[in-house]
Amino acid sequence: MMQTPFYLHDNYLPVHDELTAYDLPVTGVIPPELTGWYLRNGPNPRGASGHWFSGEGMIHGVRLEQGRAAWYRNRWVRTKSFIEGGELYRPDGSRDLTVSHANTHVISHAGRTLALVESSLPYEIDRDLRTLGPYDFGGRLVDSMTAHPKICPTTGELHFFGYGSLTAPYVNYHRADRSGVLTVNRPIDVPGHTMMHDFQLTANFVVFMDLPVVFDRSLATEGAMPFRWDDSYGARLGVLRRDDPYGAVRWFSIDPCYVFHALNASDDGDRIVSHVLRYPHLWRGTDESVATLWRWTIDLSTGSVIEEQCDDRPGEFPRIDDRLAGLDARFGHITAAADRDNGRPSAIVRYDLHSAATQAHPFAPGRTPGEAVFVPASDQPGGDGWLLTYVYDAAGNSSDLSILDTADLAGKPVATVQLPARVPYGFHGNWIPEG
Repeated sequence: MMQTPFYLHDNYLPVHDELTAYDLPVTGVIPPELTGWYLRNGPNPRGASGHWFSGEGMIHGVRLEQGRAAWYRNRWVRTKSFIEGGELYRPDGSRDLTVSHANTHVISHAGRTLALVESSLPYEIDRDLRTLGPYDFGGRLVDSMTAHPKICPTTGELHFFGYGSLTAPYVNYHRADRSGVLTVNRPIDVPGHTMMHDFQLTANFVVFMDLPVVFDRSLATEGAMPFRWDDSYGARLGVLRRDDPYGAVRWFSIDPCYVFHALNASDDGDRIVSHVLRYPHLWRGTDESVATLWRWTIDLSTGSVIEEQCDDRPGEFPRIDDRLAGLDARFGHITAAADRDNGRPSAIVRYDLHSAATQAHPFAPGRTPGEAVFVPASDQPGGDGWLLTYVYDAAGNSSDLSILDTADLAGKPVATVQLPARVPYGFHGNWIPEG
């Protein structure tokens, strides 16, 4: 008897209706400074899907406005493939980059809001969640776009890469200026078609992660997730100077592992310090592994990398104050899974990356948070603020938006917005402030 996939059970189960609801009920008090849009993306398959990652993207949004929850909306991203069908890879191996699930992230840059998936072009949406169409930077982007671009807080530039070509070059690095004009397109030499989900940015460098989860054409033809662990591939970090974007990439070997998400990275000129959620392996047969927080220190003088585990708590979805992206951010946040072996509930954990101290907001049994997006409380980067996350409540089969205060993280949410529909587990999102 065939087993139903995990992503068609419990809160992975997709929802079927697109809703709009106004003046949502609130417990507590929404800080009036929070005026804007909280948008989060995730897979919401309409039918058969070979993997959770390949469900069509649905964005769930809440509009906060001067202390009230003005509305909730959920909308599928209406890509070409959503409307017409179609395959990403054509018979000749080329890609139709407008074929997209658009299910992984949603960002705002240069006045545009973009729904992202790493296989394809971005899709632009408006803040009422209507799909406007594919976006290719005025015809200058002929590549896919990672779901994890980085916005430099100093220059306003958007840094990203694309991968997915079946032939070399497998990876390309791109950069757009603060007005959204694409200014850099260059190949990055890697030996195979690996799944490069994220990368890292510092004030002076771009760091690429070339890790041993590799494309498998036989899995692709079966309609399954087309990547697997390859013991022979190796693992390395590639460092490119930002002031020489077409220069050489310098490679540093590390222990085999996989990283979906980097928390942040910074440099002092001679050393790069990065924090990542590291899996010892991924998709290697039936044995599973979990991600924990690690620190990598790349010494550019000696050519060495020091690899250190920072915590044993399983977690994912790392976020910082994005105004410190690529700089020395003191605080980072992860969503920690329930750890029954150690008696730990699901939690949002705040790490002091300078002192190694932690604070946590634990959730009651049956309540499961998603990614927590940091919203600053002041104009001074690195201070306190609020964490916004959708929380699933198994007892009521319902969801809410929880707003946590980092100054009292262990305390009750400052506000809980009751949503009119369940929000399935998903991936990433952002707070887009008014103006």
